Amino acid sequence: MGAMTTLPWGRALTCADLEAVPDDGHRYELIDGTLIVSPAPRPLHQRVVGKVFRLLDDACPDDTYEVFVAPLDVILADDTLLQPDVLVARTADLTDRNLPAAPALAVEVLSDSTRGIDLLLKRERLQRAGCPAYWVIDPDKPSLTAMELRGGTYHDLAVVTGRETFTTAVPYAIALSPLDLVSR
Repeated sequence: MGAMTTLPWGRALTCADLEAVPDDGHRYELIDGTLIVSPAPRPLHQRVVGKVFRLLDDACPDDTYEVFVAPLDVILADDTLLQPDVLVARTADLTDRNLPAAPALAVEVLSDSTRGIDLLLKRERLQRAGCPAYWVIDPDKPSLTAMELRGGTYHDLAVVTGRETFTTAVPYAIALSPLDLVSR
């Protein structure tokens, strides 16, 4: 709890404020100046994150993109810092510290503690920032909802469950099955 005392009270927080927070194993994100703290994820969550990373990284076509897992700071504004579970960044947008632009793809794996944040707050903020593709994976179903930005709004591109296969070309060609993501 000591880290919380270093943050200013009575105003919206900024990305600069988070630099004062020590690494304590929690994930700290900001959405429009509001602090979001997430506990360490469970093994199933991390299994899915690892498999999504591996599939995206293996399919990554060239030096145009690079795939990352959290924590990597995505700075969308002075008061908005996100750390998607998995993201595909345009290499030209990266700095040596963070990604100061919307990713080409953001992927969130749902957990009980982050479900509402991922489905509502992060989705809206990534949409507003112009992130072309947003995937939400529910490991408990298992299912994947893939959204694509069209006309400034996310539209469901696909909702697949179990052994169904999701195939896309955004940001590059890849195919995956939700059941394969949760299996050992």
